[in-house]
Amino acid sequence: MKHKMDTLCIHAGMTENEHLAVAPPIYQTSTFKFRDADHGAALFAGKEEGYIYTRMLNPTVKALEDAVAELENGHKGLGTASGMAAINTVFMAFVKAGDHVVCSESVYGPTSTSLEKVLVEFGVEHSFVDTSDLEAVKNAIRPNTKMVYVETPGNPTLVVSDIAEIAKIAHKAGAVLVVDNTFSSPVVQQPLEHGADIVVHSMTKFLNGHADVVAGMIVVKTEEQYKPCRYILNHLGGIIPPFEAFLVLRGIKTLSIRMKKHNENAQKIAEFLEAHPAVSWVKYPGLKSHPQHEIAKKQMNGYSGIISFELKGGLDAGKHMMNSVKIAQLAVSLGGVESLIQHPASMTHAGMPKELREQAGITDGLVRLSVGIEDADELIADLNQSMK
Repeated sequence: MKHKMDTLCIHAGMTENEHLAVAPPIYQTSTFKFRDADHGAALFAGKEEGYIYTRMLNPTVKALEDAVAELENGHKGLGTASGMAAINTVFMAFVKAGDHVVCSESVYGPTSTSLEKVLVEFGVEHSFVDTSDLEAVKNAIRPNTKMVYVETPGNPTLVVSDIAEIAKIAHKAGAVLVVDNTFSSPVVQQPLEHGADIVVHSMTKFLNGHADVVAGMIVVKTEEQYKPCRYILNHLGGIIPPFEAFLVLRGIKTLSIRMKKHNENAQKIAEFLEAHPAVSWVKYPGLKSHPQHEIAKKQMNGYSGIISFELKGGLDAGKHMMNSVKIAQLAVSLGGVESLIQHPASMTHAGMPKELREQAGITDGLVRLSVGIEDADELIADLNQSMK
């Protein structure tokens, strides 16, 4: 039976355990003993399924991997120690020296840094393009392009890219399409259903939802994609520990209801900001004024909880606002139950070259608001007083 999302978030990844515990047990162990020598040999040879060493696989981690894979309608998941561990594992698994990556220009700062400063040292080429422009994506493809990497909605400009159309471009070129789904969560968007090959998440954000875990996830569509990711993850060692996996599993149980509140609050606040005389512009996929609103309607179920906007007073007005809010907290990250506000140019995207930031629309005065699940009217009142 195919469950609906509200039910799936509660029961995904859950299997019966030895003592019939309702909550998944935390297997806080580094290693697992074998029944006998033949059992150990069979596990190492891959002839029998089981657990050897937590860096390789752990029952608590596997429950989380199965849960997120089920939410994304994927084949298998791989839990990682952070979102960047997930992203870099995928890079290492699918590109090598001489290969080329096409990447969204509006992307999480450390992702661009990995391409610009790390992978380039290993001979991997890259191009940053506006992936909302399909012609730009087509023109960026080279004979050695092996991966198209899309973050949609993009961080922090909320640009939306058409996953289905980009999948066609990538696959025609023989490249894999990787989508960072952090800003949406599987409740709002399922990239594999639109043609993506691999999905990555920073589970630190919406999936966990409580600002108390750093973790990542990779979800693949096929076993052929799973094997190189598992190989790289096991050998580089960027795995999620069992306790963090348990906490994210607990967070996922409320993911569906949390996302409904994030969506509802963010829509209301975006409309308020768009009408406010102190605001120059607002970017939120749920607004009809958003350039890719129709694409968002096609591939998203709601518009998530992130808003970007710019105050007419520029950087000084933005800093004043962030120093004046009472409910929203001045902090990086996003996707938690609490509202967070930050200034990308000096915080999350400070590592991006200024030229690339401006090319991606990340202006010095841009403010990013992660809308929590507090009372929407109180959040609006707080933002209003901070702009006076």
